[in-house]
Amino acid sequence: MEILKYTIPALLVVLVVYILLYQLFKMERQARETELKKTALPLITSTRLRAYERLTLLLERINPNNLLINSTAQDQTCLELQSELLATIRREFEHNTSQQIYVSELLWQEIDEARENLIQLINTCSAQCKADEPATKLANIIVEVFNTPEDTALNAALRMLKDEVKKLL
Repeated sequence: MEILKYTIPALLVVLVVYILLYQLFKMERQARETELKKTALPLITSTRLRAYERLTLLLERINPNNLLINSTAQDQTCLELQSELLATIRREFEHNTSQQIYVSELLWQEIDEARENLIQLINTCSAQCKADEPATKLANIIVEVFNTPEDTALNAALRMLKDEVKKLL
């Protein structure tokens, strides 16, 4: 019984010291993390803005109105134009896939959906042409279908991207 008089208070003191030290170290760690975030925030914001810029460029480059200007040649066939358009879209998208870590998952899904819809549009329009017909026929069909009054997935993705940038700033 005599030993309990000394060990219980000693254990209580050790427990209180442990709890206090634990809380102190936890607060110091949080303070370091907060300071690190404050220091890194301008760099992260700058990097995220560059990612938004690159994704905006991606969406503008794969817009059929811009894509066809850069892809259509005089002696090209519909099949050649279709292949070139799909390859360009794939190349542009692959070149920018790393940007997905800087944007919301929802925005990235919207951009991916816009790409998929554009690929479907090109394939659907090319089915209306014979493979050896002039590429200008396919280009005209794509532009006509894409520029309908309906909102496109490409425009929706661009709007969502702009909204996300506004929230960031």
